[in-house]
Amino acid sequence: MAKKSVLVSYAGLPSFLLSSNWDQFKQTLLAQLPLRNIHWKSASRTSIRTIQELDVSLVPLDSIRDELTSQVPTSILEKPLLNLYIVTCENADLEAYRTTIKKQVKEWHATVSNRKNQEWMILHVVRPDAKTPSGTFFQLKGSVLDKLKADFNTDKRDRCMQLIWTTNPSMWGEFITKLKDGMLVAFEAAVAQREEEVKRSESQRQMPGWNFCTFFILKESLASSFEGVTLSDEALLQYDELEASFYQALKEKNLSWFGTLISPTSKDDSSPLLSISKKPYRDLILANTITVFDFRIYLLTRQCELLAQSGRTTEVCKKTSAFLGAFGRRLREVEKDLPRFFLQSWIYSSALSVVEQCDSWTSGLSDVQLAVLNAGKGELLELARNQLDLIGMNLGFLPQKPPFSNVWVPISTETKSTAKISNPQLLKALDSQDAFYEVYINTTNHAIDLYAKAGRRKFALKLHGSLAALDLHRGQLDVALTTYNSLPAHYAPHMWTSLESSMLQRALETHAALGKPKDREWIHILLSFLSTYASSSGADMLMKEDEKIAYISGLIDALKVSASELESDLPHPDHPAISTQVSSSATLAETRDGMYLDATVYNSLPCSLPIDEISVILTGRDSERQRFSIAVESLNPGTSQIRMFSPVSNAGTFLLESSEIRMSRLLFHWTHRRTSTPKVSRAGRTSGVLVRIPRDLQAFDVQLRQPPRVQFGQSPSMIVAVSTGRNEVSKAILKLSTSSVTFDCQDTSLHTDGSAEVEFTPDSIILSNLPRNHVVELLVPHSDVSVFNAMKVPIEVEYVTTAEISMTRVLRLSRIISTALPISVNVEDFFRGKQLFSKFTVSTLSHQHVRIASAVLEPPRIDDNKVRVVTSCSQKRSTATVTPSQPANFLFQIKSDGPVRDPLTLNIKYRMLREEVEFVIDMAIDEVLDTHPEWHAHRTQLHAKLIEMLESDASWVEIYSISGELDVPGSIVAPGELHEPIEKTKKILQSHQHPRSPQGPWHEISIPVDVPSMTSTYLYAGQPISALLSIHTTFHWGSHADDKQRQYSIQYDVEEMVKEWLVSGKKRGSFSAMDDTTFTVPITLVALHHGEFTLPRVVVSALPLQNELTMGSMSIPSTETYQVHGAEKVLILPRGGRSTFVLGMGST
Repeated sequence: MAKKSVLVSYAGLPSFLLSSNWDQFKQTLLAQLPLRNIHWKSASRTSIRTIQELDVSLVPLDSIRDELTSQVPTSILEKPLLNLYIVTCENADLEAYRTTIKKQVKEWHATVSNRKNQEWMILHVVRPDAKTPSGTFFQLKGSVLDKLKADFNTDKRDRCMQLIWTTNPSMWGEFITKLKDGMLVAFEAAVAQREEEVKRSESQRQMPGWNFCTFFILKESLASSFEGVTLSDEALLQYDELEASFYQALKEKNLSWFGTLISPTSKDDSSPLLSISKKPYRDLILANTITVFDFRIYLLTRQCELLAQSGRTTEVCKKTSAFLGAFGRRLREVEKDLPRFFLQSWIYSSALSVVEQCDSWTSGLSDVQLAVLNAGKGELLELARNQLDLIGMNLGFLPQKPPFSNVWVPISTETKSTAKISNPQLLKALDSQDAFYEVYINTTNHAIDLYAKAGRRKFALKLHGSLAALDLHRGQLDVALTTYNSLPAHYAPHMWTSLESSMLQRALETHAALGKPKDREWIHILLSFLSTYASSSGADMLMKEDEKIAYISGLIDALKVSASELESDLPHPDHPAISTQVSSSATLAETRDGMYLDATVYNSLPCSLPIDEISVILTGRDSERQRFSIAVESLNPGTSQIRMFSPVSNAGTFLLESSEIRMSRLLFHWTHRRTSTPKVSRAGRTSGVLVRIPRDLQAFDVQLRQPPRVQFGQSPSMIVAVSTGRNEVSKAILKLSTSSVTFDCQDTSLHTDGSAEVEFTPDSIILSNLPRNHVVELLVPHSDVSVFNAMKVPIEVEYVTTAEISMTRVLRLSRIISTALPISVNVEDFFRGKQLFSKFTVSTLSHQHVRIASAVLEPPRIDDNKVRVVTSCSQKRSTATVTPSQPANFLFQIKSDGPVRDPLTLNIKYRMLREEVEFVIDMAIDEVLDTHPEWHAHRTQLHAKLIEMLESDASWVEIYSISGELDVPGSIVAPGELHEPIEKTKKILQSHQHPRSPQGPWHEISIPVDVPSMTSTYLYAGQPISALLSIHTTFHWGSHADDKQRQYSIQYDVEEMVKEWLVSGKKRGSFSAMDDTTFTVPITLVALHHGEFTLPRVVVSALPLQNELTMGSMSIPSTETYQVHGAEKVLILPRGGRSTFVLGMGST
């Protein structure tokens, strides 16, 4: 290693150098060192090089030896870069300068100025209190510094300066700057000269007598010079160029300047690799006797030292690992001339020594750099462990099979050398198998630890696998099996398929060697192995193709046997060996309930897979599920086409949820639903696959609707319509369930067909022996749902048909039934004496039209007061249509002999326009089928197609509402067998007219109507001008029969109309009111102007009742007032006539 400092010589008067002042000055000067931030701009380099810190050594000038002492090129730093002469006289002592100092400085200058590549500087040191020289106008004395500059600054450079001797660092700034500049000038000149010498020598390479070793020493002197000034990168560049020159000589096969390839000496195989003190390498190079082995080691050592000095320690491991591998292969060519296991011992010892050396170079490295360094050290230790693999296999300590045989190279037992290796650790391992295993395990664990610190899990786990293989070889099978089972879980997340496959295969072999039962644990290991096999197509198995097939087939057969012996199902998710793709649409079974779904199954294993069943699950809206399955004995390798069957059908668009393949108790399961953060699975399965299922109009079905008659105030119920379709059903079990509503299945009753065999249980309804094309309607009571507008009811039906008595179909549906009525009813009451007029307004609550057949207000069943209701509607009134913009009004007159306590009932018979149209279509279809019975099989399709055509265009609605003519719009787009039936049905519908009496099914709603009551009623008003205000009260509509005997306090107020009337008299006041009495008060009205306007308005209200409280406050009777003359206007004529006024004009 080069000395990292530069020389600066000093000289001066002997009296000063021998005095204590010099010692003090020298210490003050050394305190300003080392130099920092020196920027070297070389003419031969494109960028500035910065020397962060540079040590300077002060040496006496007379201690420097002569330049021609040695002919061996040395570092340019062996000579001073700067020569310093120190002058210490007073600045004004010109006499001393002339007589003594000038002569000595001149002699010194003559000596140093003739030295090549060295700079000089004269430093005049003065005390801070020194006097400044002065002169008269006619006599200029000057100073010593001026004389020095005049006598010795022969060029443009100023090499003379003055320094005020003080400890203040700021006073040294100029001197330090000149010191840096001088050394840089000398360094640049010396480097330029040495580089020129190197170029001249290299250009003579092809000339006779040229010597590579001499060239190496010359160029190395330049590298040492750069290293001395801490320019490590520049120094490393020189060694890299030397390495390239050596490779060129090696390529030219011109190594006459070296000795043999290797001449091993004692401890060559165990000495630290990066040590230049173990041999006199430079002397061997100068003597041209160095072996290639030693030369390469010396060159590598210098490069690694410079890398460490540059803070690039992370590159040391990489460089040494590459060197050991490359040069190790070169030495293998002469392995017979080396002691046995010399090469392995050298690589092993060198790798360990480099790891130890790098540990001493880790200071100042960041966490990232440490991680990279640990990875490099781990690679070196793995290289050392590989040498142990070679030694162990050649000694028989390790088997010649993976993972040990991955580095297998035969080592000759016959060598010409009788020497032995010198590594004591390996010597002990050669003699003892246990000692070998100990070294092997320790080295491997050390490498694992370094890989773990570096974050290289794959390499660490691979070495764990080799330790498991060692345990297996040593007979420690349980330990090996545990390791093999644990490692794949670490490989899988990183997609290290080859390592995972190798570990699993060894786990299977170890499991078999232990003779353990092939239980669930073994099945999991085997399935994981088959996963890796499918992912890599078996490329990681070191077998021939026919051997692979036989091996996998044997494992599959054993898997089938083990799966059949399991006590319960064993699910295994997302196995990549098998993939399933389904068709985008299902097809109807036609002759029975159910449908088919085509699928493609791919088996990536090289042999058939014995299975029992393949199934897929589709999910739709409201958690509807559709399962398709097929029984299969085996699944051949490659692609297989299958057709799966589902015994039930739910129409709609479904999503492929999952697929399953059953092998006895082993259940392979794949999930196909796309997640929120989709990831590409190893199976490469499709995600988000949609399957469209057509509607089977002849299949078993269940529909829900409201009952035809709804009575408010009674327990709600709904109609459950069970349709058998094409099936003769021997038994069907119906279950209704929802979280917010309770269904009373026990109290269910038949709504239409009383001949059906029905059994009611608390939680289900059982139907038996139902014929085909039969509909059973059930009236099912349920709990209150008034808070909901609609109710979603999950339905589950298990039914068995007589045609397939062994198959129980499970139909799961989700139906939505509206719990809100499609119409709303508002009532407005008008009291007129002993008569009550009630107007009911019926509006639709949806966008659909509602047809109303009748609206009847019925009196109470028990009528004590003989309530009589008179309707304003004609009994022959036609059906009314209620639209969103046009409600229907119904007016009734109510008379009674007394207060009405029981509510009346409003019965409204209605149906939706859609229901009426569907009924009309059904009648037309029946008419067509009567003349063409052969079309009966297309009835359902014909009905659905006509409804679809009406839904596509609403232009027919207005004409139908007026005349009943149903003109089906649009052209016919239907199968050929439906064209003629549709045309005939359309003609019948076009001639349809509304019947005089409503036909078809209707809904009926019964609404209880309470007759309003009031405590007091106020009637009549007075006449204009001289007026009498009369207030008539009646208690006829009171809530109690004894109300007519009571008295109430009433107040009145005549509102003033200040623009029309002036009211005079008792305009406001109160009185006691009794039943059927009149209170009168005279008032006078004065019209303020002529015109036609109404009478003043009278406000009448009741005062609170005494001693009666309602909800903590005084009770106020309810009242209603109408003014008899409230709508009449009074004509006020203009006032006529003449008036005379006499005015006094004063005296003349």
